Amino acid sequence: MNSPAPANDLRFLIVDPLAGVQSFARQLLESYGFASAAIRCAADPDSALTLAREFAPDILITDWFADSAMTGIQLHQRVCEQQPGCRLALLSFKVGPDQQAAAEKAGSRFLLRKPFTPQELQDTLRNALAKLAIERPELHQRFQAVAQKKAPAAPPRPIELPQLVSLRPGDKVIYSGKTDTVQHVVISHGELVVQLKGTPAMVPASKLKRV
Repeated sequence: MNSPAPANDLRFLIVDPLAGVQSFARQLLESYGFASAAIRCAADPDSALTLAREFAPDILITDWFADSAMTGIQLHQRVCEQQPGCRLALLSFKVGPDQQAAAEKAGSRFLLRKPFTPQELQDTLRNALAKLAIERPELHQRFQAVAQKKAPAAPPRPIELPQLVSLRPGDKVIYSGKTDTVQHVVISHGELVVQLKGTPAMVPASKLKRV
């Protein structure tokens, strides 16, 4: 059972199908001095919503979940029904004008394109927290209290995030020295895998090279 978060800590809910993303984001926040009990993780929107009802997060960092019944933005809207002050931050494989506009409309603190490096996540999150502390006076004191306990520092031995390839159906790729066509793209057990037109088995995206 998770311990309750300290009263002066911001509460973070990280929602991503990739365990590596969850782990690194948690480790990064802990390196800033936030208590482990103030950080919760989930792999999908439904379980995240259940968790949010009792955890009441201040900040929701979530994948876009474009192909899910509940997107990351919709998850945030549901969380805000009980926690109106919750802030949103988005991660997405696809970042274009439509996604940027939707993220801005939803009030997202940032929209970070996947795949990203540990340094990119660290810089993006640090900047978002600094701006949030300035924009929301009621959170500034809580942020400062944590910062005084432990100054921000680089996390020990960063976790290597999976080398993901952003692919879409119809893309041409090279697999085992041959050109093939992507039919379906899914995430299975925290890994991006694809179904190729000429290969019956699902293939990890990390083994493909875009033509």
